[in-house]
Amino acid sequence: MRTYYCLSLFIWTYMSHIVDAIPLQEKANSDLPSKRVVDLTKDDGKILHRTKRGWMWNQFFLLEEYTGTDTQYVGKLHTDQDKGDGNLKYILTGDGAGSLFVIDENTGDIHAAKKLDREEKSLYILRAKAIDRKTGRQVEPESEFIIKIHDINDNEPKFTKDLYTASVPEMSGVGTSVIQVTATDADDANYGNSAKVVYSILQGQPYFSVDPESGIIKTALPDMSRENKEQYQVVIQAKDMGGQMGGLSGTTTVNITLTDVNNNPPRFPQSTYQFNSPESVPLGTHLGRIKANDPDVGENAEMEYSIAEGDGADMFDVITDQDTQEGIITVKQNLDFENKMLYTLRVDASNTHPDPRFLHLGPFKDTAVVKIAVEDVDEPPVFSKLFYLIEVDEDVKEGSIIGQVTAYDPDAMNNLIKYSIDRHTDMDRIFSIHSENGSIFTLKPLDRESSPWHNITITATEINNSKQSSHIPVFIRILDINDHAPEFAMYYETFVCENAKPGQLIQTVSVMDKDDPPRGHKFFFEPVPEFPLNPNFTIVDNKDNTAGIMTRKDGYSRNKMSTYLLPILIFDNDYPIQSSTGTLTIRVCACDHQGNMQSCNAEALVLAAGLSTGALIAILLCVVILLVLVVLFAALKRQRKKEPLIISKDDVRDNIVTYNDEGGGEEDTQAFDIGTLRNPEAREDSKLRRDVMPETIFQIRRTVPLWENIDVQDFIHRRLKENDSDPSAPPYDSLATYAYEGNDSIADSLSSLESLTADCNQDYDYLSDWGPRFKKLADMYGGDDSDRD
Repeated sequence: MRTYYCLSLFIWTYMSHIVDAIPLQEKANSDLPSKRVVDLTKDDGKILHRTKRGWMWNQFFLLEEYTGTDTQYVGKLHTDQDKGDGNLKYILTGDGAGSLFVIDENTGDIHAAKKLDREEKSLYILRAKAIDRKTGRQVEPESEFIIKIHDINDNEPKFTKDLYTASVPEMSGVGTSVIQVTATDADDANYGNSAKVVYSILQGQPYFSVDPESGIIKTALPDMSRENKEQYQVVIQAKDMGGQMGGLSGTTTVNITLTDVNNNPPRFPQSTYQFNSPESVPLGTHLGRIKANDPDVGENAEMEYSIAEGDGADMFDVITDQDTQEGIITVKQNLDFENKMLYTLRVDASNTHPDPRFLHLGPFKDTAVVKIAVEDVDEPPVFSKLFYLIEVDEDVKEGSIIGQVTAYDPDAMNNLIKYSIDRHTDMDRIFSIHSENGSIFTLKPLDRESSPWHNITITATEINNSKQSSHIPVFIRILDINDHAPEFAMYYETFVCENAKPGQLIQTVSVMDKDDPPRGHKFFFEPVPEFPLNPNFTIVDNKDNTAGIMTRKDGYSRNKMSTYLLPILIFDNDYPIQSSTGTLTIRVCACDHQGNMQSCNAEALVLAAGLSTGALIAILLCVVILLVLVVLFAALKRQRKKEPLIISKDDVRDNIVTYNDEGGGEEDTQAFDIGTLRNPEAREDSKLRRDVMPETIFQIRRTVPLWENIDVQDFIHRRLKENDSDPSAPPYDSLATYAYEGNDSIADSLSSLESLTADCNQDYDYLSDWGPRFKKLADMYGGDDSDRD
């Protein structure tokens, strides 16, 4: 017991330096109690006096992991109120009271009932109080004290991981950091060396080393090669007590992998490769594969192949297979056995991602020789071009040669070749080809406007071997010839206002042309030569392939002329010049002051007059009377006997009347006007027929002024056309003979009409001098008996 008391005294002396951190614990430097009085004032004004504390006890310190057979003595509680008569009772409460720590209630001695572990709990806080057994009252206020567990080296260092994985590039220098390992010790680092850890390497030398204090693993050998050894297993030990003998230790394993760097160039396993190829292989055919070996991996082993300059560099190519890292030899140009039978290539293999740090080791490429032998095969004919383009004018004659294709047999035998056209490409059989020389000629006329291009296929076949044939496309372009005249782009029908002023634009016309000249279209507009000067309208060429129609006079009248037909001459500027005449229909219409058309019909004149009821009745009566007259006239004509048609020789008019018509017979004097025939300039206005009922009294047709033209033939044809289209013409056939020969003729009149009025015979001998065209006339009038006959 004395030994434990001395130990408690030592612990008490040690604990006196830290008790200031414990709230209710007081320092005791001797067995004599100290006296302190503290005045506390409550809210009710009473003053409380703290009495002298009379505890006599120690602060305790206890070793962990006690292995003795008896309970471990901790310390003794004592107060100066204890007289030793057993009247006081000591009670212990707090952490572990009653289970870990027990107290003798009579003496105040405290014992540890169980073995303690500092790593589980290093500090216990307990409370003690002394009670009077008789009264049950505390003789001292409850006080708090601490039992601290003292550490011993009972825990070995432990690493944060049981297994570490790390990597370092190959060829790294000595001292290159790989990874840091860390071990911890549960012992108290503030007490002795129990928690001081030192690292050492047990396995992995001489390749790696470890820093004893930091645990950093480093390379210990220079230029370690991944190709020689890739995986390393290193065992690291952590020992406490500063690594001294008797300390506890723990170990861990580190797996270290050397990562690849590009420190090896590619190498061909053999220096020469041999391949064979038929001369007829198509372009891009794979002839064979070669491969260079590279011990590196990943992108460091990627390589590309190339053909060095020299023999066959333009005939063959090499491509790299990215999956297998092989070089594929392909055909770049057509092979010809007759031209060359053997090619020798130099193929290089080089890394695509060289590492500059290792360029000093040498060039990172290798070269191999590839020999390619060309084999002879029977080849089809070969055309001199890949395609043919032939241009031909569209006016070429049938059977004309427009071009030629040529092909030859590339083989040494040089077989004869025949040519033909694939009729699936020339269904209309427009072209043909000479089977021996390949000349292409036409079979039918060409028309660029319908087919500007013809694409045909020509076949060349060996005569001795029909299986050997080749095909070539021939593109035939039809060149344009100016063979179409320009014409109106559409049918034009316009109107002119009755109140129009000179110089007003009434219509703009445009034209189209099926031809396609290289310099573009250029059209010109002019009046027709027969009517160079039109008194009503003017044609203005806008110089942009359009023309404007302008009014030429002041005002137009529907009563005199309801419709004008304006012929326009259109021609282009290509060779040969093509022209056509387009007719513009112009109607005369009534317009308002703004020029807006209101009406173009002749009946509108009647409706616009606003006739009264009496006027309408009078007009109706007149119409009824006219109808009665027509009926009577028709009845009289039926009763009239038909008289034979007698034509007098003295009559200047030649009238032929059909024998069973209902016409007016010889009494019809309105068939023609001889005065108008003899002098068109003195023509009268059209008159209504007396023997035919007109369709309307207001619809009066006016002819186009033609007195500017002196061509009688054209005059007669136009008069004939007007009579044919005139609805007021008589219902019988009328044959009119015109004797007008024009003004200012250098020759006298040859008409037999005027010859009847002559008193003496005329001399017609001069007709024989006028040439063969007047020979018939000279024979008729040149004889002496012609007049008598």
